[in-house]
Amino acid sequence: MFKKYDIIVVGAGHAGCEAAAAAANLGSSVLLITMNMATIAQMSCNPAMGGVAKGQIVREIDAIGGYSGIVSDKSTLQFRMLNRSKGPAMWSPRAQIDRVRFAEEWRLTLERIPNVDFWQDTVNSLLIEDGKLTGVKTSLGIEIKCDAVVLTNGTFLNGQIHIGEKKFGGGRTAEKAATGITEQLVELGFESGRMKTGTPPRVDGRSLDYSKMEEQWGDEQRGRFSYTNITLPERQRCCWITYTNNEVHETLKEGFEKSPMFTGRIKGLGPRYCPSIEDKINRFAERERHQIFVEPEGWDTVEIYVNGFSTSLPEDVQYKALTKIPGFENVRMFRPGYAIEYDYFPPTQLKLTLETKLIDNLYFAGQINGTTGYEEAACQGFMAGINAHQKIKDKESLILKRSESYIGVLIDDLVTKGTEEPYRMFTSRAEHRLLLRQDNADIRLSQIGFDLGLIDQARLDIVNKKVENSDSIVKYLKTTSIEPAKVNSKLEELGTATINQNVKMFQLITRPQVTLEDIRKVDEKFDELLNNFDLDTIEQAEIKVKYESYFEKELEIVNKMKLMEDREINTEFNYKTLISLSKEAQEKLMKIKPRTLGQASRISGVSPSDISVLMVHMSR
Repeated sequence: MFKKYDIIVVGAGHAGCEAAAAAANLGSSVLLITMNMATIAQMSCNPAMGGVAKGQIVREIDAIGGYSGIVSDKSTLQFRMLNRSKGPAMWSPRAQIDRVRFAEEWRLTLERIPNVDFWQDTVNSLLIEDGKLTGVKTSLGIEIKCDAVVLTNGTFLNGQIHIGEKKFGGGRTAEKAATGITEQLVELGFESGRMKTGTPPRVDGRSLDYSKMEEQWGDEQRGRFSYTNITLPERQRCCWITYTNNEVHETLKEGFEKSPMFTGRIKGLGPRYCPSIEDKINRFAERERHQIFVEPEGWDTVEIYVNGFSTSLPEDVQYKALTKIPGFENVRMFRPGYAIEYDYFPPTQLKLTLETKLIDNLYFAGQINGTTGYEEAACQGFMAGINAHQKIKDKESLILKRSESYIGVLIDDLVTKGTEEPYRMFTSRAEHRLLLRQDNADIRLSQIGFDLGLIDQARLDIVNKKVENSDSIVKYLKTTSIEPAKVNSKLEELGTATINQNVKMFQLITRPQVTLEDIRKVDEKFDELLNNFDLDTIEQAEIKVKYESYFEKELEIVNKMKLMEDREINTEFNYKTLISLSKEAQEKLMKIKPRTLGQASRISGVSPSDISVLMVHMSR
C-alpha cells in the first residue's frame, strides 16, 4: 500500500509542517502522518505569531526558505512591531492571526508540494531492526518504511487534560492522546519527563462590552514577517485590553482547593514566563490587577481568546471570575480553559542537528524537546527536516551558530544546557542580539537558503540589492555635507544642538534625536535620493548609521568568543569572589567547574552578562 519514503514526519503542528515542507522542497519524498487531517497547523493556544524574539525566529525561517512567515502574513488580522520605543535589537514583529485561515493556508501550501504525501493515523511505535531505524507502525497496524523519522508530537505523548478535579486523556481538547512511543523510547534507553502547559477559556465576543476596554489597533504603517512580496489582507482588526481586579482574584481563590496545580495532581512544570491566572495571583499577591488581552480568533467568527487568563480551575469558578472582569459582566463561555500535561525528552539527548544520539536518523522537534511556542517549534521542525534530508542524502548538515541566528541560540541552548521547564525564546538569551535583528534576518541567512536550494536566485538578488542600496545611502551620508541654514531650525525643533558650520549628514544622523526623515525634509537632493528606495532599505541604512560603532564592537566580541571557546579556566577557581556574577551563576559554576570559557557559556543558569563578567576577569 505504501512505498518506502525518504522521511516520515509524525505530527502536523507547526514543527511538523515546516519539517515536511523543508525536506520535500529539498528533494526528499515525505509522508506526513497526522491524527486528524482537519487540524493540520492548528493553533492550539493563542491565535498569534511572533512577539519578542519569536518574531525574529519567524523572519529567520522565512529568510532560509520556510513558510511560517508567508502563511502568517496571508492570515493576519493585525500586525504590530513591538518595542519600537527601544533600540532595533528589541524590535519584534507580532501578528494577530485568523486561526482558520492560518490552518487552511498551511494545508494548501503543503498540498502544493509534490513530494509531500499525507496519511491520517496515529504512530504507536518505531520500527527498528538491528539497532537501525527502518520506519513506523501505526494504530491501524500498518508498517511504513523510511530512511529517517522526525517526531513532532506536540503535547500528545500520553497527554492528560486537567479542569479542576476532572482529568482525562487527550493531546488537545476533544482529541485523544498518543501512546506507545514514550514507552518504546524509554525502553530503548531515552530519558523522559513531564511538562505542563495551559490555555484560557474561549468566549462569545457578542456578549462583551467593549466600551469598558482599551482599544488596541495595529500599526498604521503595515509590516509583515515574510521578505517575499505577497499580498497582505487589506484590513486590520482591533484587539482590546482590560484588567482583573481584587474581586476577580478572590473569586478565583475559591477554587484553589480544587486546582490540579495546587493539589499536586499536575506533576509537570509549566512555562515560567506564561503562568496561569491562578499562579499569577498566588505568586504576585501584591499586585492589584493583571492585564487581559481580548483577542479575536478570526475575521468570520465571534470567538474570542482571553489572553492572560490561562487556567485549569473548575469551569464554574472560571466563569464566575470572568464575569467580574470589566466588559465581561454578561460573558458567555464557549469552552473552559484547561491545563495539559505531556511527555517530553530532555534535549541534551540530541545532536545539534536535532538527531538523537541513541538512534541514527531519528529526529525530535518542537514540544517533545521541552519548548513552548509555535515559533520555537516551527524553527526546530524546519531545521530537523533540513538535516534529516541532508543526512540521508550524504550532504553536509546545517548547524546555525549562536552569533548568526536566534535559531542557533535556541538549538544550542536546548542541546547543550537542556531544560527542565518549557523553554521560551527571549532576546536576552542571545548574547549577540544587536547583530540578530528582525530587520536583517534576510541579510544574515538568505545565502544559506540559496545554497541549500530553498530560495531562488531572484530572491537572493533582492537581498543583495537591499544591501547595496542601503550601503549607497550610508555612503552618501558620509560624503555629503549640509549647511547650518538648512538644518538648524529642524535641530532646534528636535531639541538638539545646532551647528555653526557645514557638517556631514552622517554626523547628524548619529544623534538619537535625528532621523533620515528629518534630514530629507530640509534637503531636497537627499529627499530625491530616498525616493528611489523602499522603506526597508531606508530603515536598514538608518540602523547602520546610528549603531555602526556598536556593531563593530559586537563583531569584535563574536571574534573573541571564537578564540575563547578553547580558553581554559582554572577548575579550582572560586566564582563566589566575583560579586558581579548572579547568585545562580556562582552556584552552577562552582558545581560544574567548567574547563573552558566556551563550556561555561553553555551552562544553564549562566547568562550572557555573567560570561561578560568572566571575560573581563580573565582578560585582566
